[in-house]
Amino acid sequence: MTTIRVDAKREIGRVNPRLFGGFVEHLGRSIYGGLYDPDSSQSDSFGFRTDVAAALKELNTPVLRWPGGNFVSNYHWEDGIGPKEERPVRIELAWHLTETNQVGTDDFLQWCEREGYEPFLCINMGSGSLDEAQGWVEYCNAPVGTYWADKRAANGHPEPYGVKLWALGNEMYGEYQIGSLPPEEYVTKARQFAAVMRRTDPSITLIGCGKDGLSEWDRIVLEGLADVVDMHSIHTYTGSPNYWVNQYAPYQAERALRRMRELIRDVTYRKGLDKEITISYDEWNVWYRYTEGIFAPSDQPPLEERYDLSDALAVATYMNIMLRNADIIGMANLAQMVNVIAPIFTNKDGLFKQTIYYPFQAYATHTRDIVVDTWVHDGPQHELEERPEWDHWLWKHPVADMGPFQILDTVASIDKSGRELTLAVVNHDDQNSQKARVEILESQGTGPVKVSTITGPNPDAQNDFERTDVATQETEVQASELDNYEFPPHSITLMRIPLS
Repeated sequence: MTTIRVDAKREIGRVNPRLFGGFVEHLGRSIYGGLYDPDSSQSDSFGFRTDVAAALKELNTPVLRWPGGNFVSNYHWEDGIGPKEERPVRIELAWHLTETNQVGTDDFLQWCEREGYEPFLCINMGSGSLDEAQGWVEYCNAPVGTYWADKRAANGHPEPYGVKLWALGNEMYGEYQIGSLPPEEYVTKARQFAAVMRRTDPSITLIGCGKDGLSEWDRIVLEGLADVVDMHSIHTYTGSPNYWVNQYAPYQAERALRRMRELIRDVTYRKGLDKEITISYDEWNVWYRYTEGIFAPSDQPPLEERYDLSDALAVATYMNIMLRNADIIGMANLAQMVNVIAPIFTNKDGLFKQTIYYPFQAYATHTRDIVVDTWVHDGPQHELEERPEWDHWLWKHPVADMGPFQILDTVASIDKSGRELTLAVVNHDDQNSQKARVEILESQGTGPVKVSTITGPNPDAQNDFERTDVATQETEVQASELDNYEFPPHSITLMRIPLS
């Protein structure tokens, strides 16, 4: 019989709440028509959507990355401050759109203050200058008495915002990125930007621009910036119309995290650095449907992916992978949050929650403080074909060499008191339920177990404005039922288990 074993005494890593972060970019209807829409009946006096804010709040997301993304490499933050009617309208070069600058630094940071989010800002290292980066840190964080701090006060916010998280550019390796650079040149430029930013505010956290965790870019950049950054960013997108490829492509993220852990250990050891460098996984998601022509003008809003249950299972797999590597992750940001490859989808009058909303919400809500060891014994497995039938020009994720893969993917976390365990189980089987015995070593489940199950009628099931076919179902079972628990087909299950 399949057994899920949990060693509640063997700590894998502490969970940083920032692991459940999000991302909103000036792209399509993410900000304008999503987060911000003054013409909507759902908006507050500042123009921000109250229904979107409420749906985001239910995701328990502590930190939001802004304003990009590719957008940031030709964004000048000074355009977005001061009276709205005086802000310039610019040609936006990343996505071939128009930027009105109606949502700028004060608008976003004050919204974060009202809603309780920690902001994570990405600076323009494409067309931007050293003075511009320095000025932005000064505008956000310096006390009044200097030029940019006084500008902030004049714009209605005398107190510093105290923004701690700053990224040194976005995807500077890509030819599609304004001002892209070879890795050695990026290192030289990033060190200069880091110096002026840190001299302006020594308390900030700096994130270096990595790639996918698997490239030579990552090695060169980490080597060159290890002494000046606190985190190294990596990005991974996966997806496929092939159900099984879609399910297991996220394991590329596990491969990337394992490699980056060893690179960090090697670099910090050789350089004699007495510091901890962690990973900022600040873009990750399932995305494959709407990718053609993304860098060309279009009459259609870009990247409005419509997700199904198969994608929700893949997102849950990402969550399991990141939690299994919690010791090395300082932050992660689901890309993105509203309309653009997002869990929340809006029109003028309302919204619906896409399938991927529910696993993200469940993990952010029920994951405990410390990840502990868990593994599947004698469980069924699946082997991917050596050459999957589908590949995409934008990313190639050959994960077949990592198989065979478990049908049941698991992760477990425990609270600091050691009295409550959360077990998360993804059943990738698209047709069959899977029975398993849950065994907690040197401990025992007691009392009623709260169970959150996310599933739907079939892997293709989607949600829309009229119907919700994929959602979370809350139930309770007795601890004795864990001796032979049946996980439904194509499902995500989170169990809150009290321990004796």
